Amino acid sequence: MRVYGQEIVNDLQAQQEEANLKGTQVIVKVNPEETRAGYLDPYELQIIRKWAGEQKAATDQPPSPEEQLRLIRDSMGFPNRNLNTVEIYTGYERVKLGDNEVGLWRYYPRKSMRKPNKPCLIYIHGGGWIGGTVFAVENPCRLIAELADAVVFNIDYSLAPEHKFPNGFNDCFNAVQYIYEHAEEYGIDRNRIAVGGDSAGGNLSAAVATKDRDLGTRMVAQQVLIYPCVTFLNGVNGYQWELSQFEMSDEQKAMIDPMLGIGRPTDADPEGRKAWELYLPHEEEVRNPYVSQLLADSAGLPRTLCVGAEFDGLRIQSEVYSRQLAAAGVPVKTIRYKGCTHAFIDRLGFVPQAEDLCIEIANALKAL
Repeated sequence: MRVYGQEIVNDLQAQQEEANLKGTQVIVKVNPEETRAGYLDPYELQIIRKWAGEQKAATDQPPSPEEQLRLIRDSMGFPNRNLNTVEIYTGYERVKLGDNEVGLWRYYPRKSMRKPNKPCLIYIHGGGWIGGTVFAVENPCRLIAELADAVVFNIDYSLAPEHKFPNGFNDCFNAVQYIYEHAEEYGIDRNRIAVGGDSAGGNLSAAVATKDRDLGTRMVAQQVLIYPCVTFLNGVNGYQWELSQFEMSDEQKAMIDPMLGIGRPTDADPEGRKAWELYLPHEEEVRNPYVSQLLADSAGLPRTLCVGAEFDGLRIQSEVYSRQLAAAGVPVKTIRYKGCTHAFIDRLGFVPQAEDLCIEIANALKAL
């Protein structure tokens, strides 16, 4: 079960007041156990300290590129907990979609399995387009299914570098189209379908919603973007990554600074690769609107829940994207979880903000 008290989740849920932060209207959610500026959430801090100890114990032998990719993939995700209080059924099927076979995991409460016209969330896991698994987010998906009395899908899409863009993106769009076309069979109201995901999954979710808008298919009623990457480029459309935008206490700066690596502009990693090279086949694709949604026209996109973590290098671009959506007339709710770091939804049961986020997503689904 949870390692924190239910009262913290209740307090987080009570925080709904918006603040204007650099032009973006943001709900800042604060754990009452740590309200100081520039400090990590205490539950995040405990996990980071444990992780740092494990890293020191690891070997210093430099891995080969293949081994490095395997290690990166193996390090993704977190052993989260099942917080369900009702029985959740799980379905699985492999469907031929375009050129690929795509795995579709499906979660729904047993008590309403025969109930028609349920809301639906199609979830796309993170992992930098090269890793991550459906299993890392299975417990959050199952909890959302219970809280919203919904059908939640979890898409097992193709990963780079073995399958570079647009393979994984096509898998996700085709999966949404397939689910939309078979809505009655799944007990889904096709007018209440949301697409969402975290990190790279947030990028793919935004790309799916953008293509859905472009084609006029209007399958997506809501997008849920959890610390999404919406561009590989710095200094475009009002987005400028600057370390000064992250307030860090002197006491914890040495721990927080490394957490900001995702999204921090660099020329290349130690192996000489730029951030896009494992995912994209050509550099010019960085300006493709289905890769960098910050460069796309945002008019006509569906209502959006956009979520960021205070100590996540992607927070700046996701909040700029929220501002861009709002300026285009898109109804958008933006949340910043103070003291949290990238991928915190993976830590369901260990970090109270992950549970609060599942409640926020479920509430958005029920409102469709």
